Amino acid sequence: MVGLREDPLERTLASLAWYAQRKPVYTGGNQVQLLRGGRALFPAMVNAIEQARLSVWVAVYLVSAEGQSGQVLAALMRAARRGVAVHMVVDALGSDMAPAGLWRDLKRAGVALVQFRPLHRLWGLLDPGAWRRMHMKLCVVDDKLGFVGGINLIDDRYDAHHGWMASPRLDYAVALQGPVVAPVLHTAKAMWTRAQFGRDWRDELTQLAQEPGRMQRLRALWQQARLRLHPSEQARLADAAALHAPVRSAFVLRDNLRQRRTIEQASLQAIHQARAQIDIVTPYFYPRLAMRRALGQAAQRGVRVRLLLQGKADFRIAAMAAQALYAELQQDGVQIHEYQAAFLHAKVMRVDDEWATVGSSNLDPLSLVLNLEANVIVRDRGFVKALGQALDGDFAHSRLVDAADAASGGLAARLRRRFVAFLAQGYLRLGGVTKRY
Repeated sequence: MVGLREDPLERTLASLAWYAQRKPVYTGGNQVQLLRGGRALFPAMVNAIEQARLSVWVAVYLVSAEGQSGQVLAALMRAARRGVAVHMVVDALGSDMAPAGLWRDLKRAGVALVQFRPLHRLWGLLDPGAWRRMHMKLCVVDDKLGFVGGINLIDDRYDAHHGWMASPRLDYAVALQGPVVAPVLHTAKAMWTRAQFGRDWRDELTQLAQEPGRMQRLRALWQQARLRLHPSEQARLADAAALHAPVRSAFVLRDNLRQRRTIEQASLQAIHQARAQIDIVTPYFYPRLAMRRALGQAAQRGVRVRLLLQGKADFRIAAMAAQALYAELQQDGVQIHEYQAAFLHAKVMRVDDEWATVGSSNLDPLSLVLNLEANVIVRDRGFVKALGQALDGDFAHSRLVDAADAASGGLAARLRRRFVAFLAQGYLRLGGVTKRY
């Protein structure tokens, strides 16, 4: 791996090779810090941006200048004014309620701001691509410090639809250093270039082709990117991960190219391998049958399976979708808890004491089939222990749903479930997905 970093083209290969994978590519020698809520994330981002000397890349679904998140936006503008190359891509739908003045201020400061898939009011609903949103929350500073998670650029106590709240929403992110930052950086760049020019990382290969004497290596890089890592490259990555472990981490995507189910399959594999406990925290829960069966089978073989879902629903239909699955899961022994302290927005999974993921992906059709999502998987006992302790505190502020209550309803419950399934499949069809979910 040391040799790979000496040549710019080889560095590109090292950073892009993971992108063609359908499975997580782990690297060792990383530092991963758990951040609970914007009150922990935003000061860390501001501090990093204030120290930036070269570049800042941000890709985020939702932006609001209200409250603490405004400090991050102000730091981005200060960085741009002092000459740092600041690139920011926001999802046009997620940030639709942000004032136009905010975008003008960012651009005047020198921030290279673009919107991902702007909305066309008249004909937009007829375009399947309009239903596929960029739901990621990414930031990379000076190519070496990254932030990934479920936290949008919005104050913990503020909601665009509900206004200011007494209690902060529950959410998580991670701060990253080490080799795992490279794919985070490349993804943020890809989202920006896709929004700006309608193209992404594959076009970098054309630029490399212009360098003298590089065509042979370019062909190899193209082969790697289109197909898979050569076995020798896989071995080198595996050896490096073992050599530098801990902390072993993998950055994983859900895109509409080769990584359509990478996040989902990685989670499924962890569930199948669970021996003692599974904790899942997500606001929107309506996974495929395969995942529901895996959770039920884990509970039946003695694994403690706990779900922490919304107790205070921000979107009623999303809560109804999750509730339609309660009885099915509870009859297999899955514990279902509803968070009571505030709105819940975290997307976290912990399996035993060795595996965890934090990111933007919910366990619902939008995240698993349509949206562009990004998670970090961490295989490190120290990190998973810290996350487990935080989650225990979150579960302590929840209500355990009684199985008898969830099982009641009879015909009405069955009709609600069919109605939810009909809506989910209809939404997916609007996004161009014809296969059954």
